[in-house]
Amino acid sequence: MAKICTDQSYSTRLRLANHTTDDDLTVVENGDSRAPSLSDDGSEASGTTACRRRDNPRDSFTGAGAMARLSHFLFLLRSWVSHRVQAAEEERTDSFLERFRGPDSNCQYIKYKSVICSKKEDKKDEKKDDEKKDEKKDEKKDEKKDEKKDEKKDEKKDEKKDEKKDEKKDDKKDDKKDDKKKARAACFAPRKEIWIMDPATDKYYRWLTIIALPVFYNLMMLITRACFNELQDSYTKLWIFLDYTADFIYYTDTFVRARTGYLEQGLLVKDSKKLRDKYRTTPQFKYDMISMIPTDLLFLRFGFNNPEFRLNRLCKMARLFEFFERTETRTSFPNMFRISNLVLYILVIIHWNACGFFAISKTIGFGTDTWVYPNISHPEYGRLARKYIYCLYWSTLTLTTIGETPPPVRDIEFVFVIADFLTGVLIFASIVGNVGSMISNMNASRADFQAKIDSIKQYMQFRKVTKDLEARVIKWFDYLWTEKKTCDEKEVLKNLPDKLRAEIAINVHLDTLKKVRIFQDCEAGLLIELVLKLQPQVFSPGDYICKKGDIGREMYIIKEGKLAVVADDGVTQFVVLSDGAYFGEISILGIKGSKAGNRRTANIRSVGYSDLFALSKDDLVEALTEYPDAKKALEEKGKAILMKDNLIDEAIANSGADPKDLEEKVVKLESQLDIIQIKFAKIMAEFTSTQAKMKQRVSEMESKVKSIQPQDLSEVVADKDKKVQ
Repeated sequence: MAKICTDQSYSTRLRLANHTTDDDLTVVENGDSRAPSLSDDGSEASGTTACRRRDNPRDSFTGAGAMARLSHFLFLLRSWVSHRVQAAEEERTDSFLERFRGPDSNCQYIKYKSVICSKKEDKKDEKKDDEKKDEKKDEKKDEKKDEKKDEKKDEKKDEKKDEKKDEKKDDKKDDKKDDKKKARAACFAPRKEIWIMDPATDKYYRWLTIIALPVFYNLMMLITRACFNELQDSYTKLWIFLDYTADFIYYTDTFVRARTGYLEQGLLVKDSKKLRDKYRTTPQFKYDMISMIPTDLLFLRFGFNNPEFRLNRLCKMARLFEFFERTETRTSFPNMFRISNLVLYILVIIHWNACGFFAISKTIGFGTDTWVYPNISHPEYGRLARKYIYCLYWSTLTLTTIGETPPPVRDIEFVFVIADFLTGVLIFASIVGNVGSMISNMNASRADFQAKIDSIKQYMQFRKVTKDLEARVIKWFDYLWTEKKTCDEKEVLKNLPDKLRAEIAINVHLDTLKKVRIFQDCEAGLLIELVLKLQPQVFSPGDYICKKGDIGREMYIIKEGKLAVVADDGVTQFVVLSDGAYFGEISILGIKGSKAGNRRTANIRSVGYSDLFALSKDDLVEALTEYPDAKKALEEKGKAILMKDNLIDEAIANSGADPKDLEEKVVKLESQLDIIQIKFAKIMAEFTSTQAKMKQRVSEMESKVKSIQPQDLSEVVADKDKKVQ
């Protein structure tokens, strides 16, 4: 009986260690802290001493089985916690997967979890089989050994083994869960976006403005502080603050350069590694590294009042030039900016030369001769302002080659003055030339316009045009210049690609074209074609835009000004057309059955100066060839307008094709046939000439072959044999 109870208790412990049933979990969850007795599973356990000892409540928490029960309780608690966490994980949806993979990601994730669970169940079944085999082996071993001794030993061993197995299994499970969580987090973690500076944005230009300030500060103040010691000593704390603020901006600029994107195959590169590699290959990288060398450490040895050690900061000058270039492209007054930029360059050169003159004077000795700066012991020449202004005056006179300065005395003074003269001649000659070209460019449009007026004046004088008409022409030109309407739009926009030219035309003229009734609800492509064909025209006061009975070859849209519909006498006004009005649209359509045909039905005269847009009939027909549906729609709209005004003959309009249209088509076919015949004649002439040349060459070859004798052939064969040998 003891043996049976022992076996049952051992197998029960194994089952409880390996299988956590729902009842056990419920017991722990409901607060029942008492673990079930291991001897309750055996029906015959009450008759044995061992079973009685286990049933004793005092012995159940003391002795050899206490540790086993405690470990079993802890394992049940851990299994319950893991079961609850696993259920919560299954219920919780992965919102990131939904955003990243779409709605099917949850289904895939559930399938993934079910596969893992099924694999776990298979492993558990395999472990059950192994445990049963182990139980049989243990039963055979227990039969061979002593019941009392072996029972205690087996209990202790089994308890230790169970504890070790439980701990190993728990550790393995925890490790597997951690590995799976890490792998899943690595797979589904969002990719971090790095910060990139796009050089085409306003942010980049603003950063150039920021970095240009410390560069210009170093350019102007380092040399000044190095030469004028009094300036350095008087404001030491201010210079420390400004210097290290500039250094901080320099370091930040290096980071910005390493993250500045560039275009590759038309797309902005955003890979940080590529950006760093690209930055290292640029020549500016070396200068940036030189400008960041901490030469301030030399102050610890030689003292802080030596700002010349910081001259390596001038290697950032490229940033200042880039800022000037960007500003020139962005400003609305580029010529004024170029002149201001040149003046700034002149001032910088004069400033540096003045500092050099003071440094040489300090090296030689103040007041030692007439060329150097006077003795600073004199109160008038000891002030800082007088020192700088005197040197700046001397530098300006020297570099502009004006002279009137004291002549040099020593050799080094001669060398310095010669270098100044050469620098002044070369630099200022180029600067003056650039200024002259800029001024001429600023007046280029006025010069071209004046040349046109002069040529027209000469023509009118040569043809003896009346003074009244000549005055009207000159007034018309004056109006164009004062209203800034002298530019030719086609000439200005010809360098742009078709897409950009169309967008500009749409932005300027599309709203005007949409005001025309017949063009409302038209295709966008047709409107774009028509917008590109609009021609601006300006009329003077009293000019007739069209007269009654004229052939209508253009339609007009009023952009600005007023037009009057007048009687034949030119005085009586029927109506006044203002901005946005249009006329002549029916005549350019050539609608069949129109009583007016393509003739103008009214006299229209300009009251003052008027700006109009003209659309010719040829341009409209050319555009409509690619849009046959739009052509039919326009014709229907035109017919409706004519029928409303009772200006159409419905019998002719509803008849077949217009004979005039057929005649025009026949004329076009004949002209095309003539062109084809001319091209065919050219091809035939070329063919006959080529054939004659070929015949001539063949006849020449025949005559040469006939003139060859057999002896000549034998000599040729003999020569070939010798070469072969």
